[in-house]
Amino acid sequence: MVCVYCDGKTRVTNSRLQKRANSVWRRRECVKCGSVFTSIETIHYGHVWLVNSSQQHLKPFSVQKLQLSIYRSCQHRPNALTDAQGLTDTVIQKMRSSARKGVVDSQAITDIVQVSLNRFDTAASVHYAAHHRI
Repeated sequence: MVCVYCDGKTRVTNSRLQKRANSVWRRRECVKCGSVFTSIETIHYGHVWLVNSSQQHLKPFSVQKLQLSIYRSCQHRPNALTDAQGLTDTVIQKMRSSARKGVVDSQAITDIVQVSLNRFDTAASVHYAAHHRI
């Protein structure tokens, strides 16, 4: 990675896996100017996973689409956006085991979201079930 200040090369001085957020936190130092900054690296799932829809079409996975559907189900909650972000991270973590050779079945995604929402908030789970084929 290049320095955000001078475009020089950087080296990693500290690195930590963030399991809950599906990311890696890194402290970097520029070799050229000595600046220190933090980077957070996440997987771009749209390039890694394809979703197999009920019509047998493959399309790129969208974290934003998943988060939006969860957010809409949680809108009645006071911290709906924060809750949706946390639930999205949970769902993605659970989806890793169901992704076979980079392909995830759309029904598997729906099922994982439904179970996660049911454990978190029954009203959100009912709303989600009403708007998705279960």
